[in-house]
Formats: sequence, C-alpha cells, structure tokens
Amino acid sequence: MTSAMEVYATLTCVQFVPYTDEDDYVNITSGDGCWSYMGRQGGAQVVSVEKGYCTSEGTTMHELNHALGFVHEHSRSDRDNYVNIMYQYISPGDIVNFEIMNTNNLNTIYDYRSIMHYPAWAFSNTTGKNTIVAKLNPNIIIGAGSTMTSLDIIKINRLYECDVCSSLLTDAKGTVTSANYPSPYPNNAKCVWVIQAPSDLVTLTFAAFNLQSAPNCASDYIRVYDGRTRTSPLLLERVPALIASSSMMLVEFVGSKNLKATGFSASYSTVKCGGTYYTPSRNITSPGYPKNYPPNSNCSYIITAPASHKVSLSKISFYTQNSHTCSNDYLSVYDGTSTNAPLLKTFCGPLFTLSATSTGQNMFLRFISDQTEQAPGFVLTYSFVPIS
Repeated sequence: MTSAMEVYATLTCVQFVPYTDEDDYVNITSGDGCWSYMGRQGGAQVVSVEKGYCTSEGTTMHELNHALGFVHEHSRSDRDNYVNIMYQYISPGDIVNFEIMNTNNLNTIYDYRSIMHYPAWAFSNTTGKNTIVAKLNPNIIIGAGSTMTSLDIIKINRLYECDVCSSLLTDAKGTVTSANYPSPYPNNAKCVWVIQAPSDLVTLTFAAFNLQSAPNCASDYIRVYDGRTRTSPLLLERVPALIASSSMMLVEFVGSKNLKATGFSASYSTVKCGGTYYTPSRNITSPGYPKNYPPNSNCSYIITAPASHKVSLSKISFYTQNSHTCSNDYLSVYDGTSTNAPLLKTFCGPLFTLSATSTGQNMFLRFISDQTEQAPGFVLTYSFVPIS
C-alpha cells in the first residue's frame, strides 16, 4: 500500500500523509472486500482493502482513485463511443456496475487500460463471454494492469490542478530531455520521469549533459533511482550509462536560475540482464550462475569508480564456451561507459586468470552467448584503484 501512495507523491501533487487531527480524512481499513466512497464525503471516510484479497498495488490505486473522485472508466459519459456493454451476459443485480455517469472527462481520450477500468469479463454470467467489448478493435486488451497508466496520472494532475512536470513512460524504449533542449532550460525547472518498461531491465544512456554548475550539486542536478519513487535506491548522481535492477527507473531533474546551460538528452531501452555497480568490491555474475547461462544472452554491466580512481577487474570463476576467436560465448571489456569506448580485452573459455584495468573511472562489460552451448559462466570481482 505504501508503494502505491509513493507513486502519487512522485508523479502528482497528491500526497497521502499520516492522520493527525484533521476533521476529514481517509480511513483505510481491512474491511469486507475492496470498495471506497466516491470523492470527498467528510469525516472518517472509509477505504476498504481487505487483507489478503485487496492489497495489491493496482487494487489499492483503484480504491484510492475512487476516494479522489474518479469513477470507473467504462462508466464515463462517452463510453458508448468506445465500448459495447453485453447486457445479455450480465445478471440483473450486477447491471448497476455498468451504468453511465455524468462525468468530467478532463479532455482525455478513453483509456482501455486505466486502473479504473473493469476487465472485459467483469461480472459475466456466461463462461467464455465478455461483458465489455471494444467497438473499433474487439481484440484490444481491456482492463486495468498492475498500476496506473500515463492517462490516469494526467487526469489526477488536471483534476487537482497540479503544477507539476512529470511523465510516465511505458514503452520499451524512448528519450528523456530537459525542457527546451537544446536551448537553455527554464529557471527553477523541476521534472520527473518514471520509466516503467513492459519487462526486463531499464538502461539509461546520456547523449548530452550540460547543467549549470553548483557547489556539491546543491541546485542543478539529475538523480536516477533504481525504481520509480524517491524512496528507491539512488543509482547515481552522475552521467554514465545506468542499468536498473528491474523494469522501473525514476529520473529527477532539478534546476535553479539558469543563464545558458542547455540541460540534457538521454535515451532509455531495456536489456535482459546486467547492472550498475558503483560501490567498492562487489561480485558480478552471469545470468543464472552457478547454473548454465541461457542461450542468446546479451548482458551489460557498468562499473563506475569515484573521481580520481580507476576500475580493476579480476575473476573468481570463469567458464564459457571456448573458441579460438571468442566468437560464440564471450565477455568483452571496454574502457568507458559503452561499446563505443576502446575495447580492453575479450575473454572466453575456461580461464585460470582474468584481469583488466580501466584508464578512467568507468568500465563497461558486455556478455554475449549464442544458441549452441551453454556453461556455468562467471563470477567476477572488482576494486577501485587510485589513479597515480
């Protein structure tokens, strides 16, 4: 439940704070089922999230959105332009759940995947028959996913007149840029981007980075979090490529009075495996270790040392498919933050020794496997060495 509330705080101006002595408040209880009153009612307003049944993030958001004043998406005033309700498969006592309401749609298009939309089969009394069918494309996926959509966020910000700069990015790849880029960003800029890819791990790469200098990055800075809220671990406050530990990442940009800095441009995509490493002396493993790594692996690992330090890489164990040219399964080590950096070494086969050292503070590893043979893979370790 807390994670659901943190999404509101990150992307909107709505915050759920602990009760003190307010006259009107939301009283979240483990009642009978999942339900909420619509909009502000006054007093102790119950939101029921039955323990063990209604406590998923998506269900929590659904009920909290009711409390904020939102009706079901399939009940909005213009729903008949987008869906057909199949009343022949709905029992008379359940028809109330499909009534059209007089709604303010906040100048948004119909959202088939809204957190407020019932699934296509909701309240069906006939096995295999849907109760909600899209008009234009009967095969479109209908019903809420596990979290809010970008349109859900837009609606909240419009209804509550939130003066926020926020974006929810749900594609597998895309771009993130500061306002006005490549022109100077506006004074006192403050924006967040939540990347919520469909699957795999999010990787972020900066193509340009020009922020106004401030002591200790106190005013103009970018923070990248390993998750979608500010309570997620901080990946880095620097600009090398970054890889999250999941399909979610939060990018936060804060600016002050700007004279001429142009801001930043970055792109994101997804990878099947990999990670970002910036703490001293950690181990890096191939996917599935100590079991065999999967075929067709393509993993990226980024190691970043503190300023005035370089990265020293060595092995604890290394065993991949062997070949004379290391063209089947191999680990390539680059002297920088991507495969565009100079190649230091490529390793393959069973190895008794392995070592590589960067010239600067960044090292990039790329592990590739093909379809033919698999092996246990590797356990690598690294350390940070002062640059003399």
